Amino acid sequence: MRPLVAGNWKMNGLASSLAELVALKAALAAKAPACDVLVCPPFTLLAQAAVVKDGFALGGQDCSAKEGGAFTGDISASMLKDAGASHVIVGHSERRQYHGERDGDVAAKAGAAWRAGLGAIICIGETEAQRYAGDANNICASQVDGSVPGAATAANTTIAYEPVWAIGTGRTPTTADIIAMHGHIRNCLVRRLGEAGRGIRILYGGSVKPDNAADILNLPEVNGALVGGASLKASDFLSIITALKQV
Repeated sequence: MRPLVAGNWKMNGLASSLAELVALKAALAAKAPACDVLVCPPFTLLAQAAVVKDGFALGGQDCSAKEGGAFTGDISASMLKDAGASHVIVGHSERRQYHGERDGDVAAKAGAAWRAGLGAIICIGETEAQRYAGDANNICASQVDGSVPGAATAANTTIAYEPVWAIGTGRTPTTADIIAMHGHIRNCLVRRLGEAGRGIRILYGGSVKPDNAADILNLPEVNGALVGGASLKASDFLSIITALKQV
């Protein structure tokens, strides 16, 4: 299973930020990574980023479950594909929290992504209160069952485990916690999908930085990372990408 390191720029980035992608392109050309590399800039930069990309893929940060129509402000999976994307993030905790997205909404978006020829990165993860209440395993199992369509395969789906309380806070779970949760998610995928669940990549996300990437990415059942703020600078993102060479 080839690892994946994906960068989620969130609501950051102007045209000047494309210089970071040019730097990333040059570095990857000079030394091939031991993983697949994906960058998910804001929608406004996708088409421009597609012109400079080489050695990495592009993704959207969200998509509508609808294929088109009178849905002002939304963007369809086919529009992302047309702009140069090969993947799309769905079900990120910020979408769940601030936009009220539920598991069924996430599953519908994943299906829309597949129909457009995009790979879906489906995000799951518990809040701090849920973890301290001892419900983390149940929450993640429920999200796998509700957010991952039954037709998911290694070719069309990646799971990103992001403990909500670790996103952007500088805090991360212990290595033992990460190992346990990724193993649990793997079991949930196999239970839901059968043998297909064994081949789906499970990324870790939540304050992944250059100084902790090697420790996290070397753990069992961690098949890469979904990186937030540290993906905005090519130098930081490259430090995380090269940490996978130790695997």
